[in-house]
Amino acid sequence: MLNAENLWFRYGTHLPWTIQEKSMAVAPGDVIGIMAPSGFGKTTLAKLLAGYLNPAKGNVTLDDKPLPKRSYNPVQLVFQNPELAINPRWRIDRILREGHPPLLRHLDALGISSSWLTRYPHELSGGELQRVAIARVLNPQTRYLIADEMTAMLDANTQALIWQVVLNIARQQQMGLIIISHDARLLNRLCPKCLDLTHTHPSEPNLDEMLPTY
Repeated sequence: MLNAENLWFRYGTHLPWTIQEKSMAVAPGDVIGIMAPSGFGKTTLAKLLAGYLNPAKGNVTLDDKPLPKRSYNPVQLVFQNPELAINPRWRIDRILREGHPPLLRHLDALGISSSWLTRYPHELSGGELQRVAIARVLNPQTRYLIADEMTAMLDANTQALIWQVVLNIARQQQMGLIIISHDARLLNRLCPKCLDLTHTHPSEPNLDEMLPTY
C-alpha cells in the first residue's frame, strides 16, 4: 500500500503552502486520478508521492516503510516532457536498461523499434522518447506508477495506444496507477476514482464513460 498522510509542502519559508493536509492511499492494482487546473500542486504532489521532494509535514510510506533512497524506487514517476528525465549522453538501449531490462513484448506493444536502440535521445521525436521513458519503468520492480500529464503532448491515437498498454500491464502486474491531469474527460475514461485537488474530498467520475477495453 502506498500511503500519504497529512502532507504539507511549500517551496520557501515565506511562500504560501502549495500542498496542505493532503492524504491518500493507493492499493496494488488501484487506478486513481488526480485532477485540478494548473497551479493547484498536481506535480508537487506527484513528486512527494515518488520521493522527489520531502514534505514539511506528514509522511509518505510504502507498506508502512519510508521510500527507498539508495535502491530502485518501486514508486516511479513519468513526467510530461521526457527529455528532462533522460540522460542525453546515453543511447536508448542503455536508458531502457537503467532500472531493469525491459520485456521485449512491452517494447513491441509500445511500438518501440529495435532501430531506436543505438540512437541518442535527440535523434528521436518527443513522442518516441516518451514511449522509451514509459517502457523504462514498466518492469516487475515498479509497484506504483505516477503519470503526470504523461500523454498530454501526444496525438489522440498515440494516447489511446499508450494507455491501453499501460493499463493492461498494470492489471497483469497488479501495479497501482496514479494518473494526473487537468483533463477531466481523460480521467473519467480511465479512472474509477478521482481526487480533485480543488476540493477537500474525493470526487467520483461518471463510470459509464469509461472505455470498455479498460
